Formats: sequence, C-alpha cells, structure tokens
Amino acid sequence: MPLSAGGASRSFWAAVLCLPFFLVLRVLLADAPVGPRVVVAELVGFVAGWAGYALATLPMAFALGRGPLWPRFLATWNWTSLIQYAAILGLTLVTKSGLSGWLGQGVQLAGLGYAVWLQWFATGLALKVSGGRAAGFVLLDLVLGLMVSAFVTDLALG
Repeated sequence: MPLSAGGASRSFWAAVLCLPFFLVLRVLLADAPVGPRVVVAELVGFVAGWAGYALATLPMAFALGRGPLWPRFLATWNWTSLIQYAAILGLTLVTKSGLSGWLGQGVQLAGLGYAVWLQWFATGLALKVSGGRAAGFVLLDLVLGLMVSAFVTDLALG
C-alpha cells in the first residue's frame, strides 16, 4: 500500500466502488420498501461514516507514534472495505436466496466475523501495531458505525 498522501487520496476510489454494494444491501435487499427520504439518509450516512472514520483515525495514529504510517493505513482500510462489502453482499445474497434459520444466521455471523478480523489484521499490518491497538481502531469503526446508523434512522424518520 502507498505511504504517500496521494496514494491515500486515490484509495478513496474504493468508496465509490463500495457504494453500489452498500445501496444493494441497504435499499434493494431491505426487508421493507424504501422511499427516497431513506435513500438520501443512507447516502448521507455512507459519506459521513466513511469520511468520519478516516478523519478520526488520524489523531489516533499520531497518539501511537504512527502518524507517518497513517496514509498507508488509510489506503489499506479503504481497499479492505471493498473486500468486506463484497463478502458481506455475497453472503447476504446466499442467505436471502433460501438459506434461512440458524444456518443463514450462522453464515451471516461468520461473514461479519471475517470482516472484523480482516480490518483488525490489515490495521495491525499497515500501522505496525499490536493486536490490542489494532482492535482499538476496529472498535472506533464499530462505534462510529452505530452512531451514524442512529443518525441515519433519525434523518430517515424525519
């Protein structure tokens, strides 16, 4: 992964590539019909969550003495997100196509576990930090995701 700011900037193309996966997961595969207000709220949440996490990790990287490695971490995180979205979409399509009950839930849980593990592993490699410190970055992503989800719900409901 690139160590330059330019390389990190170019890696945001991963967000553009993830957007169709995100929309399929959040809009097309939703359990209930989704109106335009919900689509707009989801799009705002997608952008805010992606940019918010990227910005929130910068002071964390500097606090750990890993500031110079942050561009590489950011590029790694962006491209890893593409792998995560593709895996989760694939598993969701498999479970929605007839794999139901505890087996379907188990497959979804395994996919989520893989996504979290992948982010943890990639973070540790990119920043050259211990597993515990990498887990802090993953935890930040999960917490921000929950906060953005609550915001999106409020925005969608008006």
